[in-house]
Amino acid sequence: MAEARRLAVLGSPIAHSRSPQLHAAAYRELGLPWEYGRVEVPAGTLAEFLAGLDGSWRGLSLTMPLKREVLPLLDEADDVVAASGVCNTVLLDGGRRRGFNTDVGGLVAALAERGVGERPDALLLGGGATAVSMLLALERIGTQRVTVAVRTPERAAALHAVVPALDVRIVGFGEPLPGASLLASTVPGNADLPELPDFAPGTALVDVAYEPWPSALARRWGSTGPIVGGLDMLLHQAVLQVRIFTGGVAALPLPDETSVARAMRAAVGGF
Repeated sequence: MAEARRLAVLGSPIAHSRSPQLHAAAYRELGLPWEYGRVEVPAGTLAEFLAGLDGSWRGLSLTMPLKREVLPLLDEADDVVAASGVCNTVLLDGGRRRGFNTDVGGLVAALAERGVGERPDALLLGGGATAVSMLLALERIGTQRVTVAVRTPERAAALHAVVPALDVRIVGFGEPLPGASLLASTVPGNADLPELPDFAPGTALVDVAYEPWPSALARRWGSTGPIVGGLDMLLHQAVLQVRIFTGGVAALPLPDETSVARAMRAAVGGF
């Protein structure tokens, strides 16, 4: 029989997270006696939490505000973490902490599933850790120009250097915003949004919010174009996390991965 292991999603606030449902469904489908919970870990306390873990722990999922705080606490990190400076997954492997970023791959897979192909330009709302992963994902689908709208442009200057191949322009929420072939929002679903331009039919929306869903932005979008929601991203990045926690690498598919993903999707409402 497989060894029982412990895993959890960490962050603050964390009560809303759907990761426990997703991961629990995956490990049931895989026949693993693994326990996955959620733990409130405020900013500045991650090092203390990690120091208290015993050998029963296998992995951690990280959300706000820990995706950058974890970086100096890792023993090694994958190429996406190195490129983004953002880590959302920690594999506890033989006493070593191995960091991964599955947000980028999850976004790319979610876009593909919803039929969102190459988009030459994008308007991106928000400049935090998820926005960094969004820029990397957009570059992977062939986007060339991105306007990033943030509340405080001077605090987002580092976004220019995330993907050197992208033409990135940073503007404030109060400035006139351009149209684009894709609108991506990385701000909370209940956040106040800037005044948006009119978008042409067929423009895609990517909204990482999922609580509540549909978000106010998704409700306004209507039939404008395809919508990729936060649960789409959460599911696909979680599949990559399960690959890492069970096999040590993100590139190795799970046994009967289609069935595993179907069970995970059903666990959060079959969106």
